[in-house]
Amino acid sequence: MAHTHHQTMRRVLRREIAGTIGVLTDEHDFRAMRRYRSFTFDDHTAYLQQLETVLRTRAAQGTHTTLALFDPEDYAAYCADTGLDPETPASRSRFTAELAATGPTVPYDGRPLTELLPALVDEAVRQATWEYATTLLTRLGPCRTCGEDIGRAAFTRAADLVVRILDAAPPGDRHLVCTVSAAPDTVDAVLHGDQDPHGVTRLDEAEALEFTSVLALGLATRSPGGLVVRATATGTPDQVYGWRLRAGALEPLTASEVFDAYCTDAETGDLIPPESGVDYREPPDLGADSTAPDHRH
Repeated sequence: MAHTHHQTMRRVLRREIAGTIGVLTDEHDFRAMRRYRSFTFDDHTAYLQQLETVLRTRAAQGTHTTLALFDPEDYAAYCADTGLDPETPASRSRFTAELAATGPTVPYDGRPLTELLPALVDEAVRQATWEYATTLLTRLGPCRTCGEDIGRAAFTRAADLVVRILDAAPPGDRHLVCTVSAAPDTVDAVLHGDQDPHGVTRLDEAEALEFTSVLALGLATRSPGGLVVRATATGTPDQVYGWRLRAGALEPLTASEVFDAYCTDAETGDLIPPESGVDYREPPDLGADSTAPDHRH
């Protein structure tokens, strides 16, 4: 009886243990891992099929699993820094545990991997963009004239602008895109603001943080860029409008400028037919001095 009781307890405890699985999302990363003899998979498609089977089995047993993005280059660097043997499964397990604490992850919720893996990659891009923008903002340091931390001030201003933009937007779901040409790279961020039946806008916290950081980077570095809003509501045309980033400020775009931007291929310059059911318009007023640069030294 005692032996059976202990087995039962162990089964219960296994259901209580949450796990993280590091996933090689693309063929390139999969091929990079094949240089390790202990990594015995030889086909990426079969690897993902087996992974999906494991995930479904764990879910059926009541076990929660988180998916993490496994990067072979980061893994090699981790093993070099820690002195671990990259050939052992135990080293991969330790690296995956680190990913669970610090890297991008998504919970397995029963959806197929064809849906979950793009979400995981998007989360990784979002985190990398936030880290990049935050690093550049931190490097700006204090203003030589007044001593104010330029990056922190820009983030505060960007957060205020995001609130004003959402408050001034038409009713419905909002899709915001911010692009900043900050040398040496162009960075962009997306923010979705969905309204519930009571008119309350719901934001993803990580998405909002990334979006605000990118906007702050454009304001602080006075880099060129733009911010576009698309508002969607049932029974009315989508409304599209925006601002250009110039010299640390937001300048409203005219309706014709927004139309031209949406109806021109960014890579080829060719004209694109306008969408039906879309109203290209000027942006709403964000209030006095809301779009002027606030650090003018």
